[in-house]
Amino acid sequence: MGNCAACCRGFWCRAKNPDVRISLPAVCFMWQIAMIILFGVFVRYDEESDAHWSEHKRANNITSDIENDFYYRYPSFQDVHVMIFVGFGFLMTFLKRYSFGGVGFNFLIAAFGLQWALLMQGWFHFLDPVDGYIKIGVENIINADFCVAGCLIAYGALLGKVSPVQLMVLTLFGITLFAVEEYIILHVLHVRDAGGSMVIHTFGGYYGLTISWILYRPKLDKRLNGSVYQSDVFAMIGTLFLWMFWPSFNSAISDHGDGQHRAAINTYLALASSVLTTFAISSLSAKRGKLDMVHIQNATLAGGVAMGSAAEFMITPYGSLIVGFCCGIISTFGYLVISPFMEKYLKIQDTCGVHNLHAMPGVLGAVVGAITAAAASESVYGHEGLVNTFNFKGKYAERTPATQGGFQAAGLCVALAFGIVGGAIVGLILRLPFWGDPSDDNCFDDEVYWEVPEDEESIPPILEYNSHMVGKNTDRMSNFTVEQS
Repeated sequence: MGNCAACCRGFWCRAKNPDVRISLPAVCFMWQIAMIILFGVFVRYDEESDAHWSEHKRANNITSDIENDFYYRYPSFQDVHVMIFVGFGFLMTFLKRYSFGGVGFNFLIAAFGLQWALLMQGWFHFLDPVDGYIKIGVENIINADFCVAGCLIAYGALLGKVSPVQLMVLTLFGITLFAVEEYIILHVLHVRDAGGSMVIHTFGGYYGLTISWILYRPKLDKRLNGSVYQSDVFAMIGTLFLWMFWPSFNSAISDHGDGQHRAAINTYLALASSVLTTFAISSLSAKRGKLDMVHIQNATLAGGVAMGSAAEFMITPYGSLIVGFCCGIISTFGYLVISPFMEKYLKIQDTCGVHNLHAMPGVLGAVVGAITAAAASESVYGHEGLVNTFNFKGKYAERTPATQGGFQAAGLCVALAFGIVGGAIVGLILRLPFWGDPSDDNCFDDEVYWEVPEDEESIPPILEYNSHMVGKNTDRMSNFTVEQS
């Protein structure tokens, strides 16, 4: 490992690909220069972040700055931003020798991806037809973080097995695919998916799993594919941040007022329910009734994933608890049974278990959203509430709840198709021999790409004992000890 770390210099792995090298600094510099140019050409402030805001207020009879969307959205943006950089980052530090890679490459992917996401989502959603500029504000940066989340989920399936350059390629294509499938699902099909059960979790989960299947390593050294006490504690920090802020994640871009309020409540309850269920199933599954930290770190979050699509809907508080209850069972069962099955028979090496935390709960959330939408009625929502919740306006004014339920199900199919097909294409690209991925023997080890401090050498106990006995008659002390005993 030491030889590999020395030859890699943090940028490539000559041990596996001796002839062709891809430099990480070159990729980072070239990409950042490209972003500066593209932002200079295409991106401008929107009307609520531009210095002409006062003129906009007068023209639209707005009397207070409090009407600026910043004051509605920024608290949620802060929470989502913490989830992306702290929550996802520390959740991936559970490997005993890959904590630098877990939290560090998470940082790289997120900072790299959010810039490309602002452009891709801008071209699809926020391009001003008058002047051709992408107009960005606080809602855009929330959506950019959502877009990045899909790639971070995919990274979880590949944790410890790919190079930083491969991760940047994965993110480049992943965000491009995300922007297209998001446009189809949310705008063409007019699907409601405030928390991204379909758009983020289903897509990101199956995108990463398919790439992992393509990059399967039959001779993978699994000695470091595990945790130690300290690494699990750090990973639990990520879990707690994600768990606390998930109501903000699902409600961040919901409609102001009752929709946003309801999304936070529904997510809050589903998360609480999934925690208790996970603890119960984890304890029941062990011979001596002990808890497994892997289950507690991951399955406790599944309720938030599954509540993404139906977050704004009138699913009722007890309905939210039911969703969390089912997710706790499904996700924990996935870690116990499905993950080993997938690795043994399907050749899918899912390092973080994203199939159990994101993919399956995402599918369940999409199904729950479709059923809840199809069952919606004016007696429950009221006429205006039904119109506002499902945005039955304009060309969608004649759409019925039953039809909306059908389109919600169609949205799930689109997310699955983009995740699987897109993952297969990107996986084949990442199989090319010049990305500098680590050899099988060097996976799950930070030394390949990071300068790792050497462990402190322990001082032999005999030296510590002798240090305070200098100048004393050790024989007399030994005799005294024997007599005392």
